[in-house]
Amino acid sequence: MSASTTVTGGFGYADWTETAIGPAQTLPRLARASVVNTFTGGIEAAATVCEYVLVYATEKTGGFTGLQQLTGRLDGRTGGFTVEERGTFEEDGTIRCAFEVVPGTATGDLAGLRGTGSYRYHPGESPVPYTFSYELG
Repeated sequence: MSASTTVTGGFGYADWTETAIGPAQTLPRLARASVVNTFTGGIEAAATVCEYVLVYATEKTGGFTGLQQLTGRLDGRTGGFTVEERGTFEEDGTIRCAFEVVPGTATGDLAGLRGTGSYRYHPGESPVPYTFSYELG
């Protein structure tokens, strides 16, 4: 196994389509979101495929989990991989998220990729900064 490498960068979303699951006027409330992101920096991936399930505890707070498929380049290596994400959103609009590569999903030059990352979004911040630590083996 190679030594761990950490990369940083930013991402922004090009599309966010959210749909209520079940009654939209009750709390807690579930929703589904289909999102398209673009990553720059250590991860270069345009038009990612991302699906979230969200739970709204209040109108402005809750949590989410999702899967995101990234295809492009990681530190100059071409391929793709999928990450599982878990996070929270707060009253002031802050979003915290941790993500991990789903084992066996890496392709191309990234085959064997393992890694974890995180981001913290503050309202008005663009792009959203991320950190990702990984190993290839």
